Amino acid sequence: MNKLFLALLTIVITFFSAAALMAQQKRLSPHETISTVIDRNRVMIVYGRPYTKNPRTGEVRKVWGGLVPFGKIWRTGADEATLLITQQPILIAGTTVPAGAYTLWTLPNEDGSAKLIINKQIGQWGMDPREPSNAYDEKQDLARIDLKNDPLDNSVDQFTMAIEKNPSGGGILKLSWEKTQFSVPFTIQK
Repeated sequence: MNKLFLALLTIVITFFSAAALMAQQKRLSPHETISTVIDRNRVMIVYGRPYTKNPRTGEVRKVWGGLVPFGKIWRTGADEATLLITQQPILIAGTTVPAGAYTLWTLPNEDGSAKLIINKQIGQWGMDPREPSNAYDEKQDLARIDLKNDPLDNSVDQFTMAIEKNPSGGGILKLSWEKTQFSVPFTIQK
């Protein structure tokens, strides 16, 4: 399994490196890769980190319900859709996510609820239907999972994702921005 994971990881990194070079002029947000080992399974996320402030004007933007509209699918970051890579299968809210690479999308709602969408297609840029080979395809969804919403005391200026160990076992995926933190626990499928 480790050889398969390393081969997959090499392909994904090569793909995203090439995409990054092609998209370099279009990017306005820094990108980050986070990687954590949970119960001997490496889980990695590659994502763009937009700011609350508009990078062109410095104007403070309303994030939830503004920059990220309610009721519309968001790429969970900036630029390319957020990439999730797991070395072993993980279980999120009763859904098995096999080892491999996926994109993460978010569907926020006006009532404060949100869904995490795990999509089997990788390499999408956004939602533009004029670029179907490069856009989100709902038919490729593996799962739509309810996220827990926790208000934050302090505002987060730059979109931040984290993978943390869960004290009760497994891990927790967290998405924080403005005064909102969405999260969902997961376990490693044995």
